[in-house]
Amino acid sequence: MALVDTLSDPAGALQRASQVRVRRGFVDVSEGQVHYREAGVAQDSRLPLVMLHASPGSARMLEPMMRALAPGRRVVATDTLGNGDSSAPQEASGSIAYFADAHLRALDALGLERFDLYGSHTGANIACEIAIAHPQRVRRLVLDGVSLYSPEERADMLEHYAPGVALDQQGSQFKWVFDFVRDVYLFWPWYRRDAQHRRNLGLPGADELHDKTVEVLKAVRTYHIAYRAAIGYDKAPRLPLVRVPTLLACASTDMFMEYFDAVKALMPTATPLITPGQGTRDALLATARHFERFLDTPLPDDETT
Repeated sequence: MALVDTLSDPAGALQRASQVRVRRGFVDVSEGQVHYREAGVAQDSRLPLVMLHASPGSARMLEPMMRALAPGRRVVATDTLGNGDSSAPQEASGSIAYFADAHLRALDALGLERFDLYGSHTGANIACEIAIAHPQRVRRLVLDGVSLYSPEERADMLEHYAPGVALDQQGSQFKWVFDFVRDVYLFWPWYRRDAQHRRNLGLPGADELHDKTVEVLKAVRTYHIAYRAAIGYDKAPRLPLVRVPTLLACASTDMFMEYFDAVKALMPTATPLITPGQGTRDALLATARHFERFLDTPLPDDETT
C-alpha cells in the first residue's frame, strides 16, 4: 500500500517502512564501479525512483526516505563517483555535467531507461543536469534544497568549504572529518564558527553523526571533487532550462532556505514546497507523503513502462 494512503496510521506506516529491506550492489562503469542501494519492487503503475544524495557522504543518508517511499515503488540510490563506496572520478576537477553523465551510465547498467528523479543539494545539481540533457528519461523531478550562491559566496566557499584532506600517521584526518561533519549542523558555512553564523538546528544523534563520518572517511581522498563541482556550478543560467515537471522543495530547517525565493523565480513552472524536513520520524513521513503525492500525479499521455 502506498505511503500516501497510510499517513492516517503513522504507526503502521513506520512499521512498514522499518520492514523494508535495503539491498546493495555495484555496476561497472569506465571509472571502475558505482555502488548503489535499492529498495522496494517494480510496480506496473509507477516508474522507478532514482535518488541522488547530498555532499558529503553517500546514499546511506537517503535510506530513511528510501524506506518511506519503497512500499509503493522501486527506489534506487547511487553513490556519486568519489563518494561512499563508488570508484573515484577520472577527472580531478570534474564538472556537474560529468557527474550527471556518470550517474546515467550507472543507471544504464542497471537497465533504468525512464524514471522519476530526486536530488538533494549536490544531488539536486546533478539531477538538474540529467533532466536538462535527457528530459525524455525523466518523468518527474524533485529538487530538495537548492542553493544560489552569489559570485562572492561561491569564491569564498570554493576556497574554504571542501578542501582536500591530507592523510598522516597521527590520524588527524579522522578528527578533521568528524569536526567537519558535525560543524555543518552547527554553523553555516561550517568554517565560520561564530555567533553570526550559528544555526538553530542542533546536532543529530550520535549514530547518525558516526555513520555520516564513516561515509566521508571512506572517500576522504576524493569527496571534495563532486562537492567543489557543486559549489562552482552556476545554476542561474541552468535552472530555467529544466523542462520536466518539477517539485521545488526545501526543508524549513535547510540552510538553503535563504535561496528559495530566488530559485523559484528561475523556475516559475515548478511547484514550490516547504517541507518539515526529515529530522524526526513524523517529519520524514510528512515529507515523504508530499513527495509521493507529487510523483503519483498523472501526466497527460503518461507512460510508465
